[in-house]
Order: sequence, then C-alpha cells, then structure tokens
Amino acid sequence: MGSPKEKGNFCSALKFESQPCTHSGNSFRFMQNTLVPHSFHIPVMGLGYTVDTPIKVARFGISSVVSIMDDQLLEDMRKIHSKNFGIPFNPIEENEEDYRARRITAYLNFLQEIIDQQIQALREEEKPENIKQYLELLPQENSLSTLFSEWETAEAKDKLILMEKIRNGIVAGSVDVNIMTKVDKINRNQKGEELPREFSDALSALRGFANSRLNGSVVFSAGMNPALFSYAEQFKDFFPDESGIIRKGIILKVSDYRSALIQGKFMAKKGLWISEFRIESGLNCGGHAFATDGFLAGPILEEFKINRQSLFQTLKETWQQALLEKGISSPETPTTKISYQGGIGTAREDAFLRKYYELDGTGWGSPFLLVPEATSVDRDTIDRIIKAKNSDFYLSHASPLGVPFNNLRNSSGEEQRIQRIQKNRPGSPCYKKFLTFSTEFTEKPICTASRQYQNLKMKSFEKGEISPTELNETLEKDCLCEGLGAPAILANGEIPRRNLSAVTICPGPNLAYFKGVFSLKEMVDHIYGKVNLKLELDRPHVFIKEAELYLNYLKKEFQKLLPESSPKQSSYLEKFRKNLDQGLKYYQDLVATVQLDSEEILEKMKKQLSDLLNETERLQAPHTQEYTLSEQ
Repeated sequence: MGSPKEKGNFCSALKFESQPCTHSGNSFRFMQNTLVPHSFHIPVMGLGYTVDTPIKVARFGISSVVSIMDDQLLEDMRKIHSKNFGIPFNPIEENEEDYRARRITAYLNFLQEIIDQQIQALREEEKPENIKQYLELLPQENSLSTLFSEWETAEAKDKLILMEKIRNGIVAGSVDVNIMTKVDKINRNQKGEELPREFSDALSALRGFANSRLNGSVVFSAGMNPALFSYAEQFKDFFPDESGIIRKGIILKVSDYRSALIQGKFMAKKGLWISEFRIESGLNCGGHAFATDGFLAGPILEEFKINRQSLFQTLKETWQQALLEKGISSPETPTTKISYQGGIGTAREDAFLRKYYELDGTGWGSPFLLVPEATSVDRDTIDRIIKAKNSDFYLSHASPLGVPFNNLRNSSGEEQRIQRIQKNRPGSPCYKKFLTFSTEFTEKPICTASRQYQNLKMKSFEKGEISPTELNETLEKDCLCEGLGAPAILANGEIPRRNLSAVTICPGPNLAYFKGVFSLKEMVDHIYGKVNLKLELDRPHVFIKEAELYLNYLKKEFQKLLPESSPKQSSYLEKFRKNLDQGLKYYQDLVATVQLDSEEILEKMKKQLSDLLNETERLQAPHTQEYTLSEQ
C-alpha cells in the first residue's frame, strides 16, 4: 500500500482552507458548479436525516446528499414543505403509472426550485449585512471572504464594485442523491404481476433522478449492481452533450482502491464517467458497515494517492474509447475528485487528510445530527444521543440486509423492538416492503424484521431447528424503513403515517464524543478550525478509533470460530489479521515521520498503536498453518 515519505512538522504548514488540490482542475464541465466553496460535504444519513438538508444548507454553499430510496417519505416531505413555502401540492398516488420514479422526480424538482429561489434572493439582497451569514461560514482563505473584508474598509465608490463581485460569487452547494445498490427489490403491479426490471426499487430511483431538473450527482453506495449501473446508459444527462457538458454526475462510494478501479472501469466501458470516488471507512462510519479485509483508512488513502494518476489515465482511455464507439465527442478532458469520510472529528484531522493524501474534500456526517439547522432529527432523539454513553453506540444485527448496522442502544426504536419481544409479539408490521428479500419460509419474499418472519423463526427455534444465537440475531432485526424515516416527519412537526413514531438512528461511533446541540456556524467553524468544540477527553484520533473498531471486530470473528471450523475460514481471518497488522505498522511509521497532530496526541498515538499491535499479533486462528495457498 505504500508508506509515508514526507518528514517534518506537517501541522505547522497546514492552513484550514477549502482550496482544491492543484491536480483537481476544472476542465470537466458539469452543469452543476464543480468548485463549491466548502471543502466538506454532509453525506447521506439514513432515509430521513438529510432528506431536506439541501433546503437548509445549500444556500450557504454547503453540499449534501439525499437518500431517494423511500418514495413515500419523499412524497410526505414534498407535501410538508409545499405547505411551508406556500406552493401548491399535487399528490402522486400509488395507483398511478411509474409512481415511484415520478415521486422522486417531483421531490428533486421541488428541491431545485426552492434552492434556486434562495440563491437568487441572496444575490439580490439589498443589505450587504444579510449576505454576511453566507460569507462567515466560508473558510478564512476563501476569495469571497477576502473581498468582503476589502468591502468593509473600502471607500464608497469602490463598495458597489466589490459587492457586485461578491454577489456573482455566491453559489449553491451541490445537491446529490444516494442510491444504496443492494436495495433493489423487484416490484409488482396492483394485480400482483411482476413488473419489468426497470421498475425495481434502485432502477426506478435512478430514473427518478435522471428525469429531474436537479443539478447534482448520484452517489452509488454498497458495491456493484451491474443492472443498475448499465441502466444509467439509458439517460443522456450522464453523457457529454454537444458542448461537452455533463448535466448529471456519477459518484461512487468505495471502501478501497481495488473496488474503485473495478467499478470505475465497468462504468467507463459504458461511456459513464466517475466524477468522484468517495472513500468511506469500513467501520468508523454511520449506517451500514462494510468491513474491509482488515485494510485501514491510512494505507487505503496512501494507495489512492500513489495510484491516482494511473487510475485517472486508465479510466480516461477506456471512457474515451466507449464514447467514440457511441459516436459521442467530448471536447473536454475529464477530472475525478477523491474524498474521504468516516470518523473525522477535528480541524487538524480534516486538514491533515486533505493535505497529506491530496484529497479534494472530506465528508462530515454524524456530528451534524446534533445541528438542527442542517439535519432533521426530532428533539427526543437528540436528547437520547446526548445522554448516550460510548458503549451505547454499537455495531448491531438490526439490518434486514444482513449487513452490520451502527445502532444506538437507547433509541426509541430499540425500546419498541424490545417491548414487542417482551409482549411475545416480536417483529414489525411491514408496510413499505423495501427490504423484502427472504424466501426462507415463503415463496414470496418477506422482510426478516417483519412480524411474519420472526414468528416463523420462533417456531423453528421451538422445534429445535435453530440455535439460540441465530434466534437472538433474528429478533435483533428492526424495521429500518419506518424507523429511519420517522425523524424527518417528527422534526417538521408532523406525525408519520400509521402513527409509527419510533425512531431508529444509525450514527457513527464518532458521535459519542460530541455532546450538546450546535448551531450550523459552530459546527462549520469547528471543521475549519476557527473554533474548537469541546469534545469528550477520551476521544482517540480518527486513525486510532478506526483501528480499535477493526481489532474489536476481528476479535469477535475469532470468537465465532469453532474447533471444527473450516481451514478456509481460519485462513481468511489470518489474512484479515495480517492486513490489520500491516496497517498499524504503517501508522507507526507515519507518526514517527510526520507531525500529523499535536505532540500530546502523537505521544498518545504511539502508545495506543503499540498496544493495538500487541493485541493483534496475539490472535491466532486454528488450521492457519496447514492451509496453503494452493487450497484457496
């Protein structure tokens, strides 16, 4: 993966600014502004936590991501905000043709309309002081901030010219949409007949975005979905037009370099360009957790840094050949951004990641759950987050997808789940059916969090067909469709459909160290180092925290191994352990050669890394010695 080569006091040279790296350029022409004024974005959080974030923050130049998987939630939110903004609301009913895609299109068009109005109003604002909020949120070195400082001291004859430049420089943050590729159920019509593939959940969501007027990108998360990726070829906005403009971008959320290369080439062969790779920590993130094979963030970012130009050139050549075969000419040379998200908590960490690994930006997610000006979280859930202990943030079996899911022990959703079990009524009523994939007991797929499935599982246990462990993991499943959408409705003063108000929240472990409710300015100033929010004293560095999470994950996997476990299972865990071991040694080298934080934190990191290495090297799986490469 490479090793750190730069030496010296890195932090002393850091400037907390959002200027893009020199390799970024601006030659790939998107309809949306590719040089947004902020160096961070707010990633998607759940189904509802960022569903209306663009209305709150895009007018300040801050980019954010909206989940478009739940068309019912989007329809409810369009109704709520249409009322708030005095806009007529025309519902799209479930008996209408292609209603799911049309609801998504309608909501995204609504967002674009509101944001356009907000930006226009800001540019036309007569009182310069009212533009100050936009400018005060910018990083200190931003050119608009500099212009405003000049305006404040300029003579009257120059003020008009300077203010006109400021007004022209005001741009909205990008509004991107997220499609979780694994949530792609095949749907049926009112008669129960299976619909064609393009009406599946994920493909309908993509169509809804592609047909909208939204100027943004689609973020594909959770890995490959060939049918979904190929479907993007059907929409011209993903290709350069006659002027070389690509109206809608494609962003891939990836866990490592290999996945970026594989997915990027798959897209490029279809003439689809990846405008950004968003690297996300496998475990130090919110929502679903996709653990890598023991690879840590630092070595992964190092690999991207070393191979960036090679990756870019490979994708460019493949993409241009595909366009040639389609008869499409592109007068512009494309560029690809690379960003990182997962567990960042301080301005020093953010700046180091961007500068040292030459990133174009970072993602700050979970801390914004405590910023009502940015996300939609009901007050009860905010209070529960603040009261929660570190141990209340945990990796659970709650997701019906069978993927580890970050959870909060004291959420109202968890309380409801436990109460249902105590009443001998485990499971949830299944109304939305987005996660109906199991055919273990039924011919028609059902959700593992549903009351129907859990009752059938209980009967299997009573017959002695499954173990207590398997039953407990099943009963831990929760209805994410309702629980992740409810807070957006509640935060806007309304009651969710069917009065299902229990909230499931999926914060990353980093949120345990933030206590309190913060204003948008406080959080943004914290990101840029203008102020330092008071965090819990025991918060480890972002690299250390992720390493701890991986070690704990690995130890649990070792504990699952039985004496009769297969050599293949043991070999996989040994591979995981070796990768983790190498990552920890990479950090030891990094800490010894680069001043990535304060001396106090560096000293603490050295001891923590030593302890983690000792624990990692003590782990040993059975069968490891006799399992050879030839048997893999």
